[in-house]
Amino acid sequence: MTLDEFEAALKANPANFAGLGGLVRFDFANDGQLFIDGRQEPPTVSRTAEGDPKTTLAIPLPELVKIYRGESNPMMAFTTGKLKVNGDMGLAMKLGNMLEE
Repeated sequence: MTLDEFEAALKANPANFAGLGGLVRFDFANDGQLFIDGRQEPPTVSRTAEGDPKTTLAIPLPELVKIYRGESNPMMAFTTGKLKVNGDMGLAMKLGNMLEE
């Protein structure tokens, strides 16, 4: 799944992120970045955002796609070092429960 396809999939279900309550940045290194802005309802998904994210998640895009598809989980990615969290860990954990296809 490409970044464009993943972005479209997340945008198709913004209600999945209702109640997120913060701005989250996904850093895919050379593959780019995505933001989920849960500071307002409905949440938005975009490649840019105003303001500083409460949480930044550094993860390879293929690994996040596996989590989204249910082929992996955030805790496994974190403990194996594939997912790095900078900022609000509580928000990251909340988002982990919302990232289901």
